[in-house]
Amino acid sequence: MTEAELLDAERRLQQAQRDGDVAVLEELLDDRLIAIGPDGARYRKSDDLDAYRSGSSVVDSLTEEDLEVLVVDRTGATFALCTVAGTFGGALLTARLRYARTWAYQESVGWRIVAAQISPA
Repeated sequence: MTEAELLDAERRLQQAQRDGDVAVLEELLDDRLIAIGPDGARYRKSDDLDAYRSGSSVVDSLTEEDLEVLVVDRTGATFALCTVAGTFGGALLTARLRYARTWAYQESVGWRIVAAQISPA
């Protein structure tokens, strides 16, 4: 439950987004996930996975510009600033985005995202 372990989970998530790796995303997203997208809409884990599976979300590039990690007991938070380009909801997008993610740690599964907020930077 260290900051290094959470940093590793965040980096695995970013790589899975770049690769469209639904299996890794399935591991890292908690079934109870609630995320607010840059459009203000509310999304669940199934929405995110379905978008990658269908090809309506494809990350062509994701470049991390800044990242902060915080761990308190079994709860963690990551705050990333990234430049992202790709197709989202079928529409082309290039933007600088801020990701605020809340992670929960369980011995059986490790770090998983339970909440996220994505905002234009």
